[in-house]
Amino acid sequence: MAYWNRRKRLDSLTTGISGHTLKPTLSWPHLIGLGVGGIVGTGIYTLTGVGAGLAGPGVVLSFVIAGIVCACAALAYAEMATMMPVAGSAYTYSYVVLGELLAWVVGWTLILEYTVVCSAVAVGWSGYASGVIKSAGWNVPDALLAGPHAGGILNVPAVLISLAVAGLLALGTRESATVNLVLVFVKLIALGLFIWLAAPAFNAENFQPFMPFGFAGTEIDGVKHGVMAAAAIIFFAFYGFDAVSTAAEETRNPSRDLKIGIVGSMLICTVIYMAVAAVALGGASYQSLAASPEPLAMVLRNLNHPVAATLIAGAAVLALPTVIMAFMYGQSRIFFVMARDGLLPQRLSALSPRTGSPVLMTLITGVIVSIIAGLLPLNEIAALANAGTLFAFIAVAVCMLTLRRTAPDFPRKFRTPLPWVVGTVAILGCLYLFWNLPLATTLRFLVWNVLGLAIYLFIARHKSVIAVAERAG
Repeated sequence: MAYWNRRKRLDSLTTGISGHTLKPTLSWPHLIGLGVGGIVGTGIYTLTGVGAGLAGPGVVLSFVIAGIVCACAALAYAEMATMMPVAGSAYTYSYVVLGELLAWVVGWTLILEYTVVCSAVAVGWSGYASGVIKSAGWNVPDALLAGPHAGGILNVPAVLISLAVAGLLALGTRESATVNLVLVFVKLIALGLFIWLAAPAFNAENFQPFMPFGFAGTEIDGVKHGVMAAAAIIFFAFYGFDAVSTAAEETRNPSRDLKIGIVGSMLICTVIYMAVAAVALGGASYQSLAASPEPLAMVLRNLNHPVAATLIAGAAVLALPTVIMAFMYGQSRIFFVMARDGLLPQRLSALSPRTGSPVLMTLITGVIVSIIAGLLPLNEIAALANAGTLFAFIAVAVCMLTLRRTAPDFPRKFRTPLPWVVGTVAILGCLYLFWNLPLATTLRFLVWNVLGLAIYLFIARHKSVIAVAERAG
């Protein structure tokens, strides 16, 4: 069989591989916590300001557009995850439907997505942590609170939180998921407090002009501005539900719990985002939001709520790591499945006898994330993460539509409504958002995948489990 046409069998995915099957310990509350923990994070705490700088008050519309595209992708994910309740997410779906070569590209892209998301959130978390450190009067040199891009040497808080989350995940899947669930509640309470205090000061004049840079956008000093340009960046704020699909193999009742986790977390977070973004823009000018590394806390300080601002910042410091946890969990599982399939060194798929989780892969992930977070800026990291996510979402929508034709009678515990409409919106929406990413981001994404293709063609395609089986048989 040609290497690009190698496929896993849809009807034999659940058999796993002896000694390398993840232990099912999660239920739907853990999955919703994982999804909400992954979605509500840096996007609302910090990228609200980044988006406002690109689109002005029209960033509210940017949130709506990004949310619609993500909602369509979430429905496709829910159908695919319940059909294939094994680890691997978009990588596994592509291996079944599109073949090994495209599965490798998707998997390699997911490695980029999850690793870079973790790093971006760690940088965003560091912005809040640094504010708390300075407010407390601790004598920490500025050079250790920012990376080289911001005039520092190393973003030490970002490095430390990355390693701490990796250590927590290494303790066990259920244990870390339970901690995540508690922290998610803290985060939601903090956002509720923000809305309650800032809403009475809503000033409609802050929404004028609504789209100062237009809808389709314009380029200013080499940077794309406008509603769609902002949507392409704050798209980062909405995804996270895809991390739920990576937990399929560790879910006790995947046919029920996966659809609740994916769709439920997306619906909850969409409502939260719309409310928080509108209240933030009503409480401060978009220029002020864009200039602040902690825009929500800044709004409350301007409204004479200094104690609440400190609490919001403190909640961000405490709860933003849930985002790192969700994506680091997903990244380690993608690494694990690719290693289990032989496309990465199989020794990396080793599981802990005590927890049944890939501890080695989790710790390696933590080290990689900490290096990136310590040295790179938030906006460049977020944009690069978006490129990988958009590509993965397109792949999942294509897989869903393809299986509707090639395997129409295969059992589906969740069926996407109006699949051809939903799938088409997801694909075209992601392509359009990809087009609106900065050119430098697109070029870096292409370089990453050229490197990945070289690794696959010269090494990985000869090592895959299917390739070894072909030579043996």
